[in-house]
Amino acid sequence: MGTKDPRVDQYIAKSADFARPILEHIREIVHETCPDVEETMKWSFPHFDYLGSMMCSMASFKAHCAFTFWKGSLIFEEGQASRDAMGHFGRITRLKDLPSRKQIAGYIRTAMKLNEEGITITRSPAEESADLEVPEELEAALRKNREASKHFSAFTPGRRKEYITWIAEAKTDATRVKRVSQAVEWIAEGKSRNWKYER
Repeated sequence: MGTKDPRVDQYIAKSADFARPILEHIREIVHETCPDVEETMKWSFPHFDYLGSMMCSMASFKAHCAFTFWKGSLIFEEGQASRDAMGHFGRITRLKDLPSRKQIAGYIRTAMKLNEEGITITRSPAEESADLEVPEELEAALRKNREASKHFSAFTPGRRKEYITWIAEAKTDATRVKRVSQAVEWIAEGKSRNWKYER
């Protein structure tokens, strides 16, 4: 029997007005297609696990949503999935941007089969980092600061992920703005997010 995580309810409730119906729609199809799916939160956004392995995830940003399959490289043919944003379906701003319910269910069934067969994929740190989209506010702030932009591009995927996650976890817009400002200041100095604790 599948499980629902109250943190996913909170995540959806805190998302922008345009995003809530999209996230609810994705969640509904995942549970409908895979009754044994288990919800969890990883990297600050909702994930759907099946048989103890990640299957797919969804996320909302300031102006769009993303829907990603963990083993997407084995589900989608070359050029079939969008690389326009973090997920496999580009920047989702309305329900019409998603494939039909039937198509999504088909992708989910393929992902389920991969988990059932125990098929794994090896992902490089760079690929995992690519799944974490740079928040739009941070991206805009980096464009205005050449030194910070240069350092951020040179950071390892892990270091970029630390900043991206920190900003994405902000509970309010005010906290988010403050963190972006602080992040750019530290990045411009070539510092990691946790530089105070490094030796």
